Amino acid sequence: MSHTAHIPSHRKPRRSASKLALRAGVAGGVLSTIAVAGAAGPANAEPVTETIEMPALTSGLSLSAAVSQSAEASQEIALDLELQAQEDAAAAKAAQTAKKAKAEADRKAEAQEKAEAKKRADAETQGRASRSSERTTLSASANTSSNATGSAATVVAFLKAQLGDAYVMGGTGPNSWDCSGLVQAAFKTVGVDLPRVSEDQSVAGTQVGTSNLQVGDILYWGGAGSAYHVGVYIGDGKYLDAANPGKGVVIQDLSGYPASGAVRVL
Repeated sequence: MSHTAHIPSHRKPRRSASKLALRAGVAGGVLSTIAVAGAAGPANAEPVTETIEMPALTSGLSLSAAVSQSAEASQEIALDLELQAQEDAAAAKAAQTAKKAKAEADRKAEAQEKAEAKKRADAETQGRASRSSERTTLSASANTSSNATGSAATVVAFLKAQLGDAYVMGGTGPNSWDCSGLVQAAFKTVGVDLPRVSEDQSVAGTQVGTSNLQVGDILYWGGAGSAYHVGVYIGDGKYLDAANPGKGVVIQDLSGYPASGAVRVL
């Protein structure tokens, strides 16, 4: 055995074969490049006096930078995901709020529609009640005792049968009349032929005062011979006539529209 075998070595640990090979390759490549450049130059070229620095190996630094960049990229991705999650949550909340608002708006619209429908129904009910009351009043007026007898009672009965018919200028029945057309038709039922127009009907019989009227007397408005409207007295201070397009055939009170005069033909 060698006498130095038991003495531990004080030399530095050898570098790994891969690192030594790497550095040797780099150095060899650089030296080869310099040698080729020298051979290609002119014979009397000046010797190279510049010092060429060997490139430093930075594999460790590059790895650290890569790790740092990877960490930063991961953090950025995490932040993006968090922001996306927050945006999705905000969008979901906004959609839910909009849905609730729409439901509330629909509920209010439905309630308003129901209220309006009820209002219309109440108005229609009130209108029907009013029309029913008017018909009852009209019927009561039509059935007012007039103490009419004979031909006068027949004339009045015909006139009351036409209540509610329309007023039409020039109308002579059976469902629409003007004032003189109705009077002419009524008296024709008892065999009395009257002229067609109100001017002539106002002088067709005996003139009587409006304070001494009898059922069946023909009332006129305007002058005798130039009357513009006629009707028939039915008793109790009332008369029946084809009034106008708005009223049609109705019973009215003389106190509201006093006649100018009257003629008696029965």
